[in-house]
Amino acid sequence: MTDLTTRWLGLDLHSPLVVGASPLTDDLDALKACVDAGAGAVVMHSLFEEQLVAEQMAAHRFIDSRINMDAEARSFFPGSEMFEMGSGSYLKRLKRLQGALDVPVIASLNGISPGGWIQHAGELENAGASAIELNLYDLATDPADTAATLEQRQLDVVRSVVEQVSIPVSVKLSPFYSALPAFVAGVEAAGARGLVLFNRFYQPDIDLDQLTLSRELALSSSAELPLRLHAVAMLFNRTGLEMAVSGGVHTGDDAAKALLSGATVVQVVSALLAEGPQALARISDAMSRRLRGIGYNTLAEARGAMSLDSAPDSQTWERLNYARLLHGWH
Repeated sequence: MTDLTTRWLGLDLHSPLVVGASPLTDDLDALKACVDAGAGAVVMHSLFEEQLVAEQMAAHRFIDSRINMDAEARSFFPGSEMFEMGSGSYLKRLKRLQGALDVPVIASLNGISPGGWIQHAGELENAGASAIELNLYDLATDPADTAATLEQRQLDVVRSVVEQVSIPVSVKLSPFYSALPAFVAGVEAAGARGLVLFNRFYQPDIDLDQLTLSRELALSSSAELPLRLHAVAMLFNRTGLEMAVSGGVHTGDDAAKALLSGATVVQVVSALLAEGPQALARISDAMSRRLRGIGYNTLAEARGAMSLDSAPDSQTWERLNYARLLHGWH
């Protein structure tokens, strides 16, 4: 069997299979089963900027509205630090997971603008997070918001979070950048240690019967993997950042493809939601057998073997592949 040990963000992992951010991180028993089945690390679900800011503002409005009722009110109202404003329960859960699991636990922040919410990165570090995954999810809806301003705002967020902590920070991106390598260079310059490619968006749909917007969770499939493989293969050796593939990994072959493209680790969510923790054991065993079967004894030997720089026909990763596909569709 192939040696599956690896290092992600400076952390020693016994497996490249990582439980990605999902509702599973609220279920300690499920996470323990995932670790027993081969998970090398766990990523908690995100703390959202909107949630943190809204709860902070609500608490301040509550206090301030009463302070104005009496000149001496400030003397009998507690300070705002007495209130749990967004992160308290998350920090408790993080400490509980760190104490119960023998693999790294990675906290997650989701935000789009520099601001006070970023101070929670330091709280996550103090609570014992092994690393932070910064999830950038920013959709431009203002016509005045250009690609350049949006990307600069995101890079400012990355830099602000990195400056708050001494633990490593990875950045989870969407696939919708017109010049991904250039933006990734900016992420690296801002101090991040890793990339997670890519976000899966749960966009609203329209209920025609009720004329309302609805949200439904659609699990991924292996059909979503090639988008990730292309990005990782293109970036391998062109960035100093370690890379994780997230989305579309359901089989051992899927995981092997991600590693051969250049990924250091592979995040799994939908397969776990569909099958439970036993999916990790299945994927791990099949991945190891596949890599050993094609001649790789360690992950380091396999990583990047099919990247843009190393693939036997590297042009297949590029635009020429589109022309070939159109001509040979039938």
